[in-house]
Amino acid sequence: MGHIKEFYERIFNISDKEWAYISSFFERKVYHKGEIITAYGEVEDHLFFIESGMLRFFIPNEDSELTFNFSFEKQFTCAYDSFLSRNPSLYSLEALGEMVVWQISHENLQKVYAHTAAGHYLGRFVAEQMYLDKSKRELSLLKYNATERYLKLFDEQPQIIHQIPLKYIASYIGITPQALSRIRRQIN
Repeated sequence: MGHIKEFYERIFNISDKEWAYISSFFERKVYHKGEIITAYGEVEDHLFFIESGMLRFFIPNEDSELTFNFSFEKQFTCAYDSFLSRNPSLYSLEALGEMVVWQISHENLQKVYAHTAAGHYLGRFVAEQMYLDKSKRELSLLKYNATERYLKLFDEQPQIIHQIPLKYIASYIGITPQALSRIRRQIN
């Protein structure tokens, strides 16, 4: 849980008493490669802090899956729209390898928000970061062509390029794996 405390302390001075209260609600969980963390149609009931590993967000489809986001270690993540609205998720979250997370339930997070200034502040901070990341992604899809999106991804998030299968990267930037292969050949 040290990584979560470090995350908190980067943005907010947290007392030992508040930390003891907040940390009492987190539970450690291990997911294995390919394991679905949140399934399409399921209401997201946990917010996750990734201690190690990574996950992908995808829309399941009979013909092909559409990958639209990734989360990495030392990040909070979940199917956030489902978590907030309490409606079924319209996508799935999958572990891309062995993954260790610390999770807190929606119910317990509400207690943290209600009883601690640090929890309330961090909740707002995490929501704002998720919004900024989503906005940046949407603008990238609208503003740049596939080659530009790939190059920006390579510059801004090199861990994606080196750790994630190319078929997921292609889907993430909105092209086929064959088109990504052509782009990679042109660049090299």
